Amino acid sequence: MNVGFVGTGNMGRILIESFIESGAIRPSFIYMTNRTKAKAEAIQNIYLETNVLDSAEEVVKRSDLIFICVKPLDIHPLLKKLDHLLTPNKCLLSITSPISVEQLETLVDCQVARAIPSITNRAFSGVSLITYGHSCHKDTKRTLEELFEQISNPVQIEDDITRVSSDIVSCGPAFFSYLLQKFVDGAVAETSITKDQAVLLASEMIIGMGKLLETEIYTLPTLQEKVCVKGGVTGKGIKVLEDEIGDMFEKVFQATHEKYYEDIEEVSVQFNKIPHK
Repeated sequence: MNVGFVGTGNMGRILIESFIESGAIRPSFIYMTNRTKAKAEAIQNIYLETNVLDSAEEVVKRSDLIFICVKPLDIHPLLKKLDHLLTPNKCLLSITSPISVEQLETLVDCQVARAIPSITNRAFSGVSLITYGHSCHKDTKRTLEELFEQISNPVQIEDDITRVSSDIVSCGPAFFSYLLQKFVDGAVAETSITKDQAVLLASEMIIGMGKLLETEIYTLPTLQEKVCVKGGVTGKGIKVLEDEIGDMFEKVFQATHEKYYEDIEEVSVQFNKIPHK
């Protein structure tokens, strides 16, 4: 199976690297293009057997499965240009959340799915979010699940929880790396520990915590219970967190959803220009 990538920016590149290094896709079966061709060529310099092509049309012609890794407002004009090449035996995968599979199916006659990856997939871990279109065949669904199982835990979701799921899975690493950095900064500001020491300790702590959760030795609630001794040091720290965090995360989700609905509105203007098939 030949796999194409239109767009080799951050997430496109993460998917390519993850699929190759996990053994999910042989490099010679990957066809890619990018508006700035040098970005695709930089990947080819590492994985020599991959194929860099000059245009999205060439990628689609050569590929059975096509990942569209471009900005939301670029998808509509791109697919209008490619629709004659996207035949029913091919499958199109968008990795952007504001465009639904139903909207994609109004533009093309091929099979359609949406796959929202996470940077954690680069370590063959975390979750990838999958939504299938009505056009997606049973065999294609099985192929996609087997593919994403090599780099993640694929979880099928419906449109109504797309944004919040993406916030947790895809944006979450950025949110929590920011919090972890503030945790480190606080330790350095208030004590004699060096930044390098604090970063090392915090990084190893978060890795160990992840392994505890992965092996199901503890859940999030039981993990806190085991560490937080009544009247102890951890309890004092938890009290500060309870007092200071307040509704911070509610505001995070409000902000991400506000931007999401703005993106949906902009994209809808494009899609409303065409009749439904």
